[in-house]
Amino acid sequence: MGTVKRLCGAWTALVLVFLYLPLALLIAYSFNASRLNVVWEGFTVRWYREMLENAPLIRALKNSVVIAGVTTLLSVLIGTTGAWLLHRYRYRFKRLWEALVFVPIAVPEVIMGVGLLILFTAAAPGINAFLDSVLGPATDARFALGFVTTVIAHVTFCFPLVLVTVQARLADLDPALEEAARDLGATPLAAFRRVIVPCVMQAILSGALMAFTLSMDEVLVTYFVCGPESKTLPLEIYDNVRRGLNPMLNAVSAV
Repeated sequence: MGTVKRLCGAWTALVLVFLYLPLALLIAYSFNASRLNVVWEGFTVRWYREMLENAPLIRALKNSVVIAGVTTLLSVLIGTTGAWLLHRYRYRFKRLWEALVFVPIAVPEVIMGVGLLILFTAAAPGINAFLDSVLGPATDARFALGFVTTVIAHVTFCFPLVLVTVQARLADLDPALEEAARDLGATPLAAFRRVIVPCVMQAILSGALMAFTLSMDEVLVTYFVCGPESKTLPLEIYDNVRRGLNPMLNAVSAV
């Protein structure tokens, strides 16, 4: 058994090196003075300085943080509420509803991006006509590809992760906790807020972290649904990579 443990430990170490060595090299070469970034020529922080002076990159970073933050908030609200409703109540075709939750997770990103683009394009005339009738033709409010469509797209594939995570925690929750709260005079909303939510808070935080990470990292879906003013950091990095190898991107990735 000692030999087996040593072999398993060695294999685990090999896997970790395989995963993290490229990241370590990327961080190390973000301090490389060479513009070609192939041969080490000396230590420098020039690329970090250029990164901080790159206005489009900083603007894209701000867009990513705003979009990811709003996406996370909406995903937590929708996912937690949806998980509780599916857990607490019985519906016709409940299995079907639960299966549909996994569709945004399983669908390839290209298909989701194209589908959402078609949806937004088809819905824009009707939404704009409604805005004109409510706010008046002179209003500047218009539905077009931008922050709103990007947030909607990100929430579409992020909130199922929160829902699934919270639903798994709710499945292990003792129903007597809610019953005790109700016996002590709590309303259903108060029991949910003061008993259920604290019990599933770890799952909510886990789902929120996954939603934020996926939203910050998303490229394909964002490529189809974002506008010029809502360009995110991954898209800005992608555009820079297409123009050629730039050591500044190593600094961005390291940060």
